[in-house]
Amino acid sequence: MTLPPPGPERPLLLGRQHERAALDSMIEGLAAGHGGTIVICGEAGIGKSALLAYARSAPGPRVLRAEGGEFETGCAFAALHQLCGPYLAEIAALPAPQRAELEIAFGLRDGHPPDRFRVGLALLHLLSNVAGDTPLLCVVDDAQWLDPMSAQALAFAARRVRDEPVALLFAVRDPAARPELRGLPRLPLAGLAEADARNLLLTRIRAPLDPRVRERVLAEARGNPLALLELPSTGELAGGYARPDATAAPTVIESSFRARLAGLPARARTLLLLAAAEPTGNPSLLLRAAAELDLGIGDARPAEEAGLVSFGTWVRFRHPLVRSAVYRSASPEQRRTAHRALARSLDMGSDGDRRAWHLAQAALGPDGETADAMFRSASRARARGGSAAAAVFLAEAARLTPEPGPRAERALAAAAAKREAGVLDEALGLLSVARTGPLGPRARAEVRALRARIAFDQNRDDAAVAQLLHASRAMAAVDPPAARESILDTLAAAVFVGRFAHTVRVCEVAEAARAIPGGEPPGHPRDLLLDALTTQTTEGFAAAVPLLRRVVERYGEERGNGGRPAMGELWLACCAAMDLWEDGAWICLAERQLTDARTAGALTVLPVALSYRALAHLHTGQFDDASVLVSEAYAIADEVGAPGLEYVDVTVAAWRGEETRTLRLAELARAGARERGEGRLVTAVEYAQAVLFNGLGRYDAALEILQPAYRLDEMGFHAWILTEFLEAAARTGDQEAAAPALQRLLDRAESTGTDWARGVALRSRALLAEGPEAEEYYREAIARLDRTEGAVHAARARLVHGEWLRREGRRLEARTVLRAAHERLAAMGAGAFAARAARELDSTGEHPRGRKVPTPVGLTAQEYRIARLVATGATSKEVGTQLFLSPRTIDAHLRNIFGKLGITSRRQLRDLPLERDDSPGECPVRTHPDG
Repeated sequence: MTLPPPGPERPLLLGRQHERAALDSMIEGLAAGHGGTIVICGEAGIGKSALLAYARSAPGPRVLRAEGGEFETGCAFAALHQLCGPYLAEIAALPAPQRAELEIAFGLRDGHPPDRFRVGLALLHLLSNVAGDTPLLCVVDDAQWLDPMSAQALAFAARRVRDEPVALLFAVRDPAARPELRGLPRLPLAGLAEADARNLLLTRIRAPLDPRVRERVLAEARGNPLALLELPSTGELAGGYARPDATAAPTVIESSFRARLAGLPARARTLLLLAAAEPTGNPSLLLRAAAELDLGIGDARPAEEAGLVSFGTWVRFRHPLVRSAVYRSASPEQRRTAHRALARSLDMGSDGDRRAWHLAQAALGPDGETADAMFRSASRARARGGSAAAAVFLAEAARLTPEPGPRAERALAAAAAKREAGVLDEALGLLSVARTGPLGPRARAEVRALRARIAFDQNRDDAAVAQLLHASRAMAAVDPPAARESILDTLAAAVFVGRFAHTVRVCEVAEAARAIPGGEPPGHPRDLLLDALTTQTTEGFAAAVPLLRRVVERYGEERGNGGRPAMGELWLACCAAMDLWEDGAWICLAERQLTDARTAGALTVLPVALSYRALAHLHTGQFDDASVLVSEAYAIADEVGAPGLEYVDVTVAAWRGEETRTLRLAELARAGARERGEGRLVTAVEYAQAVLFNGLGRYDAALEILQPAYRLDEMGFHAWILTEFLEAAARTGDQEAAAPALQRLLDRAESTGTDWARGVALRSRALLAEGPEAEEYYREAIARLDRTEGAVHAARARLVHGEWLRREGRRLEARTVLRAAHERLAAMGAGAFAARAARELDSTGEHPRGRKVPTPVGLTAQEYRIARLVATGATSKEVGTQLFLSPRTIDAHLRNIFGKLGITSRRQLRDLPLERDDSPGECPVRTHPDG
């Protein structure tokens, strides 16, 4: 903790050697161009602010500061504005999309609500530009009170500054209060060691001190530095001052500050209250508000002399607890007066939402005019901070609205915004408020539907699906178009729950959907999707094929229907394409979903989009690309707090034939799916294991693992489960299982008529046929599959054909076919299937030759993806925009890539074959023999 008086250059700290070393190391790294992040965490008064001051005083870095404000957590991007305020002019140098995001966030222009992650990318580029050749240190105190939008943007940047001359230093009381900072390097602070605490006490109390009082103070302070520094006078202690128990240390510290405040003139206390109520620290605004109360800057002199606050470019309190003490020590009427003065000092045009917020804090009770202002400002707040910001304003508007009916409607709107922002408990509380007021039939149905959606958000089980179904039926009576949107959500939820449904099954949801009239005008993609899926569920796949084709065509044409599709739409459309065996459409939809997610910077949906695109890469035999996308999906899912994506990873591992990894991932994925109630994911894991077992030739295990999925016959898996099931059944000689499965496959292939469908159907028929008939089926299957994008299926068709030829004794013909199968499967990286082909070749008397490749040089998954993108001719800025990194970071990665590959230019990357090695966690690039 800081020893008074401070040293001439840097604050002198007692103890904290480890913590100072960590900060010094980060500052030294900055000087070398390497960024970093540290989150200092600990209770109030433990020394976080002192360590921030220690870091700020380091020679070299330029320092930007921001503080979370307890009273403005609902003001979107407030802390970010503090941090970037001195450099707003630098925004003009950013790329246009990023410039627009920050300008909207800071209220400098109108537009759609900025995406939190695109704002984070813009912040990263802004900090990189500001740093230039001078390292930049960003210090954020009281991070537990950051507004969520600022916290998300700062955390996004903090994870990407490793190769920038930028460091971010946070101080937070409880890390759990800021989930956005999860995973960042932490520096936890405990109390000072006993010897350091005793020395600090001696520096504070220089006169003789009753030993009993001294020992009690030390014991109850538990090494909390601020609790020791802010003690009352020696005389009071010697007189028997009784401190509360140690758990109340922060309250005691704040009480000490309050005692100092009490000794200030009333005018100084009022001026401090204005500064505490408007924590942006803007001195111009403070002076305007002070003038409203007939105060001037001179009234702050006693507070400055007391060391509580400093006035300069920004208004800064000595410690965050000073601000808290100032605000809490004021009476409710004094607080309202301060907020009223601040509101009158803000311009309605440029600061309308902040002005409305201050007016709300100034209101004594229900106030229709202020409520209306808050309600109008909600749309502006949404434009700046999205749902989270709008929810704050709508909730305040509901609280201040005097009439029961409008209050209930505003509470309902606030609840919907809270749910969109992920604040489910507060959304439920606002729904309770809405239910108390008089609501019309449609609003009551909205309440029910929103409650059901929240139930599914909290518990993805069949009970929540039942709630969604009941809510959709209630909505159908008052608003059929809204009911169809709701029932599509219900259907998606039921499909997701899958085998874990006990109360409501997909067929029941489909029947309910068919009873809801279609929307006007007809032909909306969402209505087409709902009609197709309900037909497929109630009448069978063949009856739904024409509708499914229309769905795939429309979603192929639409780009989000003017906005982001409703829950479940795009992945249900992808499922429709897969069930139709339309691999071209499926790949197109998966690519469009990924492109749109990247363009929008929508990291919350990007992991799912990456996963679907990775599965499409597997279909085309591009296993390297699939692995890279899975790695990216893992990283982003971890960042946004989404569930793990083991079920995609296990599918890639299964196709590669990695037995140990596949089985381990399958166990993890199945456990997570069961815990979350995601039955569909269990089916995906069973499919992956069947692929592995078929590749290894363990057909009995493949047949057993697929029994549940085969019986369920879930949408989106028609093209996958039957293929693996039939190969396993044929190889085990289980005709009883194979016959009905083959008939189901033939019926579907006939109804779709695609080369993919007919190709796998012919391959499956060949597995169960004999003689010339089998020969004909194999040859036609290969011809049809060669016309599709399904390279893995074409290669596997050659494998089973070659196996059949060898068993028929046609060794020379078998060699030719098996050689082609082995080469294709080995090139893809389908290890188990390639090994199967190699064993068969060996049985024909030919030993498969390994591919001659030079020694691999391992690149990380991130480096591999950057190398591939740069090899296409993309610039660092273009690659950075796609991967949510700054151009400087891309250049740093390129230096590492060039060093590993022994090249010196981007042009040389275009000549390198980018292939994958079997080393786990790496995507090596193999260089030419000549280097």
